[in-house]
Amino acid sequence: MSSIRNDHEVARDLATEAGRQLLRLRSRHGFDEPEVLRTLGDRTAHEFLFSSLGRLRPSDAVLSEEGVDDAARLRSRRVWIIDPLDGTREFAEENRTDWAVHVALWENGELAAGAVALPAQGSTLSTVDPPWLPDERPSGQRLRITTSRTRPPEFVQRMATSLGAEVVPMGSAGAKICAVLLGIADIYVHAGGQFEWDSAAPVAVAHAAGLHASRIDGAELAYNQVDPSLPDILVCRPELSSMLLANIRDAAELS
Repeated sequence: MSSIRNDHEVARDLATEAGRQLLRLRSRHGFDEPEVLRTLGDRTAHEFLFSSLGRLRPSDAVLSEEGVDDAARLRSRRVWIIDPLDGTREFAEENRTDWAVHVALWENGELAAGAVALPAQGSTLSTVDPPWLPDERPSGQRLRITTSRTRPPEFVQRMATSLGAEVVPMGSAGAKICAVLLGIADIYVHAGGQFEWDSAAPVAVAHAAGLHASRIDGAELAYNQVDPSLPDILVCRPELSSMLLANIRDAAELS
């Protein structure tokens, strides 16, 4: 992989190759020892991504879920934010496809490039060629909210009832945001704990495709912060954002 490739291509190609390695690992190891498979998956993808970025972008810092947080990133102009295996639980469950590899670049205060590989679905969504967002949702179609399958926010069901929406539980945050990008869902909402690596890459792609992405109070999502905790998020079509933020506020107040 040549170092002259642009950042968008680097993000896409590294996420895709890490995903291929994870599929091979899954195939070789099987699912009888899920805890071992999860550990191997995290380590394999992290080592590949970290070493590849060190070779291709040696001057850049890296923030990885599986790596040591080096404070030097806070002084860096360019930081790669990676989640080598997002949806580790789902990765170790046979026939599940809702796990992902995240590779994003933060540069001068903004997300500059990103890619989300969905290896078990055979695709990578990236800022090289963001998904096309239709001008309008099909009229009369019921809203679909995707949220965590294991720890959904308490207010989501009240929100869904208020909107007459269907709740679609999924694993990886990247898979959920990609579901919105691909029209499988209309809304992704989460509260209760995440980190920058959970959302940086999918949010980069979502922004490039024209989606709204913010905190659930409407505040901007900020990356490469001293504390990488980024506990809540809303991703949706831009015309839905004001209504959804108000609905989330109302539903949360009833908690």
